[in-house]
Amino acid sequence: MAKPQSSYLVCLAFSLVFNLLLIFKLYVGREWELSWSRRAAEEAEYVAAISCSGHGRAYLDGLTLDGKEPVCECNSCYGGPQCSEFLTGCAANADSGDPYFLEPFWMQHASKSALVVAGWHRMSYTFADQSYISAELERHIRKLHAIVGNAVTGGRYIVFGAGSTQLLNAAVHALSSHNSSSSSSPASVVASIPYYNLYQIQTEFFRSTDYVFRGDASLLQNISDATNVIEFVTSPNNPDGQLNKANVQGPNAKAIYDRVYYWPHFTAIPTPANDDIMIFSISKLTGHAGSRFGWAVVKDESVFQKMTMYTLINSMGISRDAQLRALKVLNVVLEGGGKNIFEFGYNTLRKRWEKLSNILSVSNRFSLQKFAPKYCTFFKKTRGPSPAYAWVKCEREEDKDCYAVLQEEANVYGRRGSHFGAEDRFVRLTLLRSQDDFDLLLQRLNQLVLEESHRQSYFVHDLKTN
Repeated sequence: MAKPQSSYLVCLAFSLVFNLLLIFKLYVGREWELSWSRRAAEEAEYVAAISCSGHGRAYLDGLTLDGKEPVCECNSCYGGPQCSEFLTGCAANADSGDPYFLEPFWMQHASKSALVVAGWHRMSYTFADQSYISAELERHIRKLHAIVGNAVTGGRYIVFGAGSTQLLNAAVHALSSHNSSSSSSPASVVASIPYYNLYQIQTEFFRSTDYVFRGDASLLQNISDATNVIEFVTSPNNPDGQLNKANVQGPNAKAIYDRVYYWPHFTAIPTPANDDIMIFSISKLTGHAGSRFGWAVVKDESVFQKMTMYTLINSMGISRDAQLRALKVLNVVLEGGGKNIFEFGYNTLRKRWEKLSNILSVSNRFSLQKFAPKYCTFFKKTRGPSPAYAWVKCEREEDKDCYAVLQEEANVYGRRGSHFGAEDRFVRLTLLRSQDDFDLLLQRLNQLVLEESHRQSYFVHDLKTN
């Protein structure tokens, strides 16, 4: 009787060892299984490891030296093969909204956000259900809005677009054609000053007979006739970060809410937005502006259908690769209920705003937009400002072109107020670019304010001595 029992124990032990080896191979030793993806992973790791002296990046799709070594692409004001040379006469770039401020976050989450795509990935025009959008990505988007509490998505439709840019005009097209049956005149497209000038550029570029750009929304605030009005409302606003609301009211007024900055790293979230059309993008949410992916949350089914048709005719839907990239990074965002990325982004921008504010606070020549502390339902606390942009005003009567003042006296360039329908006494300075860009901006502005202080001291001294 002992021999069969002994054999059973041997078999059991062998089975346990075999299963442990399988588990180890499956969950621990996955590198044993790599075949076609190994080369791609090694190439990505190799390029990512090129330091570029911490002042630039090498990319898989960048230029190569002699067909082998990837070339470093340097940050503003840095040059040389490894981006180690500081270009002293270079102007500080405070113009574009490139969201490089989130790049360190993704470097900290390299393994979770990395993506290896097979050469045969999604070669069809559509998904298996003949749809042009990923159902899983849509589910992630709805989940994210529910967690953050920044938008109502229940009972609403989702439209994907090539960034917010495509969706903005898709919404204008949908609303103007929606109203064209009740009016023979084109819809008036308006926005409150200061407004993002792409609204005007796109509207005028496409030159539809259904709509025309009319400029400042405040001029139509008391409209009561039959004219159809489509108002762009940017909230938080670009450039001044204010939580705007529609100016134009009435049965013939429609609003398109550009909510790309309505995330906890840019503003306190007081309540879920509940607008008829709300537009978002990963450009400002995760920083992946180059992926060109955005979405609209739409209440009305007929408007949703027209916006969807616009994107299909315009571009046959959105790149499957872009949708996969968005899904991958949103997976990381959703980990920990979004706390990681939003705390990182908020702390980065809050510190930048405080440093910039401290420098300009001692100046009588320049002023900044004002923000009151607000309670944020996401962070569950009252928090200070962390805007994407500084909306700077030149206070001296003679400084009518603030852009020129900063460029000529500080070697800083931003974006003129006239780009936003405002006076050129204003200039927008971005807080979103790389740390190198922001540090140089602070250095140049600090020097400018110090020179102002010295001139005032000399002036007071001369008054006393005279």
